[in-house]
Parts: sequence; structure tokens; C-alpha cells
Amino acid sequence: MIRVNNKFEVQWKPGMTIRDLLDEMKFTFPRLVISVNGEIIPREQWDTYELKDGDDVKVIHMTAGG
Repeated sequence: MIRVNNKFEVQWKPGMTIRDLLDEMKFTFPRLVISVNGEIIPREQWDTYELKDGDDVKVIHMTAGG
């Protein structure tokens, strides 16, 4: 299982990437920051970074306000 935002669990699959996880969870917000086990993963790596069973993923929506 992959834990997402300390609230959700997603079934891990071999070869699953961050992009696969975002698609499965239907995250579409344009400005996201992703961390895996406390490490920020650059957007350029989302299509190739393979998740491992048991990873702790944080998906943070970046917003602006005043």
C-alpha cells in the first residue's frame, strides 16, 4: 500500500510512478508539490520516479492568497 497525505491508501502496483498515482487519485490541480518519504521529487521526475510498496506520499496543492 501507498499512504497518501496521511488519509488515503492506494494499492501499490509494480512499476507505479508518481504520475500513475496522481492519475489514479484524480489530482489535476496545476501547481503541486510531491514528497515521497519526506523527500521533494522534482516535477521532471514524476513520470519516471517509481514508488515502492509502503511509501509515504504527500501531495500539496500550492495556492496563492493574501
